[in-house]
This record gives sequence, C-alpha cells and structure tokens, in this order.
Amino acid sequence: MQKRFLALREDQPGQPWLTRFQSGREEAERWYLGDGRTSPSSSIECRGALRKHMPELLTSYDHVCNLVGDDELAHQILSHYRPPPLRLGCTQAVWLGSEGPALVRNYDFPIQTVSGHFESTSWFGREVVSKAQRPWGGCLDGMNAAGLVASATFGGSRAQGLGFSIILILRYVLETCSSVAEGIEALCRIPIALSQNVTLLDASGEYATLFLGPDRIPAVSKVAVCTNHQEHHAPIGTADTTETVLRQQTALLALEDPEMTLENLTASFLRPPLYRRNQKSSTVYSAVYRPAELRVDYLWPGKCWTQRIGHFETGEYTHDYGNIYS
Repeated sequence: MQKRFLALREDQPGQPWLTRFQSGREEAERWYLGDGRTSPSSSIECRGALRKHMPELLTSYDHVCNLVGDDELAHQILSHYRPPPLRLGCTQAVWLGSEGPALVRNYDFPIQTVSGHFESTSWFGREVVSKAQRPWGGCLDGMNAAGLVASATFGGSRAQGLGFSIILILRYVLETCSSVAEGIEALCRIPIALSQNVTLLDASGEYATLFLGPDRIPAVSKVAVCTNHQEHHAPIGTADTTETVLRQQTALLALEDPEMTLENLTASFLRPPLYRRNQKSSTVYSAVYRPAELRVDYLWPGKCWTQRIGHFETGEYTHDYGNIYS
C-alpha cells in the first residue's frame, strides 16, 4: 500500500482549501455521520457552542462556512461539534535528555483514512505547523512559533458527550496558547466529546499529560509516556488493553535506560511493539518535535522529512507501506 503526503503552506483557508474540502467531502461526511452517534446538532447549535467555548476561532469558522456557502451539513462538519466515536492507537513520549526537550510520537490509524497533509498556517499572525486532519482546523499533533507542542491519543473509554473533537481543541491550543500552563487551562475548560489523552511540551522542557473525557474530571499528570489508556485501564477489550499497556511499558523502559539517546528512542518508535503493521490500525507516521529548535521531523522507516517554524518547505513524499495484510 502506498500513500502520498503533501506539505502545504496556506496562511488562511482560501480557494485551495475549498478545493480540498470539496474533493474530500464524501470522506468528511462518513466521519461526521459515522456509526455510533445520535443525530447531530443543528448548525446554529454548533456555532453557538463554538462561540461559547472557543470564541477566538469563530471568525475563522465563519470564514470557511462562507466559502462553502449555504450548506447545513458542511457547517455542522466544520464545527467539529459532537463527532462520532473513533478508536485509534498512538504512542507518545517526552524526552528531556541530551538534544531535548522533544516529543516523540507514533500515529496509528487505518492508513487510507488519514489525511495526507502536513500544514503551515498563520490564522492569527503566528505560524503553526501541524499534521492536519479533517476538513477544517483539525490537527493530530503540532507546534506553534512560541515553541508549544501538543499531541493527542485515544484515551480508551467509549464514553461520548456534548463536546468538540480533540483535533479542533488541539488547533485552539496551538492558536491561542504559548505555554504548557496556558494549554492545561484551555484543555481543562473546553468540553470534549470523546475519551482522549493529550501531551503538552514547551521549549523550556515543561510538560504535562492530560487525561480527558466527557465522563470524567480532567486529570493533569507528569506521566512521560502516553498510549491508549488513562490512569486505570479502560474497558476497551482484553487484547486492546494488553497491547496499549505493552506499548507504554516498552517506551517507559526506554526512557529509564541510562544509556538511552534521543536517536535510539526515536529508532525504537520505528520497531514493534511501538511501530504497528496491521490492517486494523497501522503506524501512519512518526514525529519528533523539538520545540527549542522549532523543528519537527516526520518519519517513516528509511525517510526523515524535516520542517521548521519560519522555514517550512512545501513538497511531497510517497511512502510504500508494503503489504500490511500479510
């Protein structure tokens, strides 16, 4: 299986964004109207929730709604309000040793469903580099020009609630926050739709891992490794629970090794059990964020694609994942 990735620079959503939205509309609808959800809120309710909880994004939201025109479903999708349940993998670890601070992460999901876009944007005059996902605003992980890094994983619970997708909340954090402390405040305040874990890291080496969900009070921890469970193992199924614990223990043991280096830690993310190859959820890409350098390396076995805040380079790369069904 092959997948093409693009590095795009677009300060504000415009005609190129609209073209991408139109070409990906079918997939966006499948996501937003996916299995396991009740009827979506009206576009008026969606906009009202955004105005209440993330008002700084309202101008940008209204802008993209104007681009797509009078389209109720599109406006609902673009709000990211009350998305359907999704289960995914992911492993991330904070490194504070030599060449740090750094956040190393694997993003695991069905390869064909993940957006192929890495983006540099500047909605409010501050550059944000992120792995984009979904039709507007969403990011799976990213870093802003203040040196704040944010990255998310699935939290393990099947709970659903009246809140926003984590990928839009991460966008909000990167657009409006400059430090881990500010990011914590935002993440604890904004209602979240699903169970998620978020790791924050800034250029000073300050970090936090937050356990979030619609059925719980946010918890802020100094856990350096995050996979797909929270303080207590969520009831996601015996095999899934065993696998997420194994990945966390593997990464924690790597961090505890006195001989460990950032290079070797990164290499371990490109090997099992952290690197995953299966038809259900494979490692789509890895990333190493270095906020003190405003640098991120996007990685695949045999390929490193470096981007920097202030020096983002457009381009493309096609990765061959081989036969993931074998």
